[in-house]
Amino acid sequence: MRKYTEQEIKKFISEPLFNERTVLEKDFSFPKISIITPSYNQKRFLEKTILSVLNQNYPNLELIIIDGGSTDGSVDIIKKYEKYLAYWVSEKDRGQSDGLNKGFKITAGEIIGWQNSDDIYLPDAFLKIADFFKQNSRIDIICGNRLDIDENDNIIGESRFTRFSPIVYQYDGISLGTQVVFWRKSLFSKIGYLDINLQLAMDYDFFLRAAKKEAKFKFIPYYLGAMRRHNLAKTEMFLGTIPHQKELDKIDKKYGRKNWLNFPLKIYSLFFRTVNYFFQGDIDYILKGFKRRIKRRTLLRGR
Repeated sequence: MRKYTEQEIKKFISEPLFNERTVLEKDFSFPKISIITPSYNQKRFLEKTILSVLNQNYPNLELIIIDGGSTDGSVDIIKKYEKYLAYWVSEKDRGQSDGLNKGFKITAGEIIGWQNSDDIYLPDAFLKIADFFKQNSRIDIICGNRLDIDENDNIIGESRFTRFSPIVYQYDGISLGTQVVFWRKSLFSKIGYLDINLQLAMDYDFFLRAAKKEAKFKFIPYYLGAMRRHNLAKTEMFLGTIPHQKELDKIDKKYGRKNWLNFPLKIYSLFFRTVNYFFQGDIDYILKGFKRRIKRRTLLRGR
């Protein structure tokens, strides 16, 4: 499980490193991967996100950018790479979920990824994902590990995951991240698209809905992407706020979460994660996790 260095990441997203012919001339022996990037006034980071996709040098790629009508110069960056985009638009929409759905509905790829305009993919992610989907024909969703980077591309943390459990996801919190998740396009026909009435927890709803519809998840122990943490990031601004909690409560009610089960299922979740991390060889991450939870007094508190 390779963890890329800051120097490698900074180089990967700082300039075009891809072979133009590889990106433009499709090799149909590879499954097509479609990446949807929703964006709104993210000029500062958008080019790095685009380069993290194109620099995969994946031979059957479709990059779609749905911009919500940016006024900060983002469109100039999009136009700079227009030649390599399957589609882009800049217009007002009903929010991020609506924008993403616009992109999802026009994708032609067998494999779908969603990367926000301040987050990035790490090198060789697409080749790994394509190979795993080929080897696992019954799998609907694949998730890997994630790094955390700051506004200057420095590594400031990480999130290692385990095999997916809907109970752990619903009662103990984050079990995957959109920056490192890919799924088959056929999943949309099974569970539908994002709920456009949700703007902060639509990913939680989408993957929980997939689990309730018995979609098959697979975790692979590779670092596939990085989440950028900065003051204007949606996660930093809204995580734990009243609007975010209201959406979580709405989703939990929809899928039948029982608050009286918080304590026993929190214990189950801790046991599940600890055992899985142990067998993955992530003992250091177990110790860091317990230390963090004790410090924050969240060891056995419901999500």
